[in-house]
Amino acid sequence: MLDIELIRKDRAFVEAALSKRLEPSEVSRVLSSIAELDKQRRELIGDIDAERARRKEEARAFGAAKAAGQAVEPTTRDSKAALQELEDRLAAVQEQLTTVMSELPNLPADDVVAGGKEANVVVKVFGEAPKIEHVRDHVTLASELGLVDFERGVKLGGSGFWIYTGWGARLEWALVNWFIDRHFAAGYQFMLPPHLLLDSAGYAAGQFPKFYDDVFHIATDGEERGRFLLPTSETAILGAYQNEIFDTADLPHKAYAYTPCYRSEKAGSHSDERGTVRGHQFNKVEIFQFTTPEDGEKTLEEMVDYAEDLVSSLGLHFRRSLLAAGDSSASMRKTIDIEVWMPSTGKYKEVSSVSWAGDYQARRAGIRYRVPGSKNNRFVHTLNGSALATSRIFPAILEQFQQEDGSVLVPEVLRDKVGTDRIVKPTKRR
Repeated sequence: MLDIELIRKDRAFVEAALSKRLEPSEVSRVLSSIAELDKQRRELIGDIDAERARRKEEARAFGAAKAAGQAVEPTTRDSKAALQELEDRLAAVQEQLTTVMSELPNLPADDVVAGGKEANVVVKVFGEAPKIEHVRDHVTLASELGLVDFERGVKLGGSGFWIYTGWGARLEWALVNWFIDRHFAAGYQFMLPPHLLLDSAGYAAGQFPKFYDDVFHIATDGEERGRFLLPTSETAILGAYQNEIFDTADLPHKAYAYTPCYRSEKAGSHSDERGTVRGHQFNKVEIFQFTTPEDGEKTLEEMVDYAEDLVSSLGLHFRRSLLAAGDSSASMRKTIDIEVWMPSTGKYKEVSSVSWAGDYQARRAGIRYRVPGSKNNRFVHTLNGSALATSRIFPAILEQFQQEDGSVLVPEVLRDKVGTDRIVKPTKRR
């Protein structure tokens, strides 16, 4: 959530920043609505304070007159009812203001350009694309090598689901465990959170209310609090620290989690989103940091370098892209994507989004830190990054490491965990 004080003090700045994401006319309309609701709110607070002071004065005068033995004329004015009416009006205005404020996206960083996907900027390319004479796509490779059973996955879960099998399951699990080991060694705290989260966690992360329909919700009888299947463990890590206060000495706080991720978004039907590239359930290890505002941008670069080292260690060809404002998550101030090369399509696909939310999520989640020598606590800055999404690393490995004989080499760093250096076609289909 944005800082209402910033909107009051520098509306022109906020309007210009938000216009990188939204239509300027829409930004102007929403900010005008916020300004009017904020004005009403402050006026009502003043009226309530005045009414309470009036009640206090009336009570003082009544007590003084009674103590002096004077006759007291009963008042015809119901001050209690008047105060209640003002408080009800304030609650209604505050609810409207909170709703409008919660729907505003974050302010993009200064170096984030306006526009959508077409305006993304390729910052750096790592390595060279492998030269493959007869390229097979990962769906063909996974099927022929018995690594993924797409047909039985659909039988179990419907379109957008699959089953890792045999050496495919070994490779998938090796990736997850390798990421877990690397993050632990890098000083991140390992978490295994619930997969069912309360709606409050979705709100804190900035996914609700705007993207409420992008997740799988759990039906309730109306008495229970709303729950949903987490779309990413970013939501869980952030939500776990709602309304907490860090000591400055404990920052940065680094955490990571492995979970399946559940998305109700349409599974890919385009040629570059077939197979495991986009589905309703996939595995991901997520890294997260809570830090001070002064260290926010530096931490972003640190996390990007770290995620890139993971992809580089796997021996994959990839690139770094700075996302335009319209292609970034609404909660994020700045996002850098790490995109891996897919030979079968001649395109790069995102395997990690490393993002800096500033204090946007912390305001929604009520997460602060104690400032030494100050009575006031400040909001932390939050950052998150996929490290990594296996459903896209897996097909990139198959395609970039495919051999002319139909086999696939296993990246060197995974060979001990997988149990082989090469995956070959099974002699019998299981």
